[in-house]
Amino acid sequence: MDRDTVLKELEALGTERTKKRYLSNGAREPLFGVATGAMKPLAKKIKKDQALADELYATGNFDAMYFAGVISDMKTPEEFDRWMEDAYFFMLSDYVVAVSLAEAPFAQELADKWIASGEELKRSAGWSCYCWLLGRWPDSAFDKNKLSAMLDQAKEQIHDAPDRTKVSLNNFILTTAISFEPLHEKAVETAAAVGPVEIRKDEKKSSTLLASEAIQKAVDRGQLGFKRKYVRC
Repeated sequence: MDRDTVLKELEALGTERTKKRYLSNGAREPLFGVATGAMKPLAKKIKKDQALADELYATGNFDAMYFAGVISDMKTPEEFDRWMEDAYFFMLSDYVVAVSLAEAPFAQELADKWIASGEELKRSAGWSCYCWLLGRWPDSAFDKNKLSAMLDQAKEQIHDAPDRTKVSLNNFILTTAISFEPLHEKAVETAAAVGPVEIRKDEKKSSTLLASEAIQKAVDRGQLGFKRKYVRC
């Protein structure tokens, strides 16, 4: 299947309602408004195809870029860096690039680089990648001391971080508490120390994140130790 055929297939799956939702979250034209679940049958036909994924990602069409992540098979940090440069808002940086990176053997090293970059979306993607990793791989895959230091870093930086990075830092504290049991107690303490985190949404009404409340709800639902079977859909 070639790029133009995939674009036509995606266009047929788009809806105005989904398009408006994506635009309100930061997507920009061109896009069709395809629900991510609607992409699954097409993804099953193609499976993994990095050459096609690169062509689709280069179109700048949000739906094509998202679908590119579903069928991508990137092998090097340079490929992820290249995609990251074109990720213009969080649904691409955190839910396409970071998700795909979470399956790579060098995921932690590249995520660390992005976190240290000082750039909002790279930082957000780096912290988000750790969330995907923690929610998928066994606790033995991680260095407890490193994650403990990252919790300290999150606590120190979260209130002064750009909004999108705030969200990812909050998610990191939350995910560590739920999915990495060796640091559950410390993550709970970190969430309590951080308290409410305000997110300003340009002209929209601001919102507040509260990791401690979300952690308690997850514990009440019996989700402590949660690990997902797959990272990508």
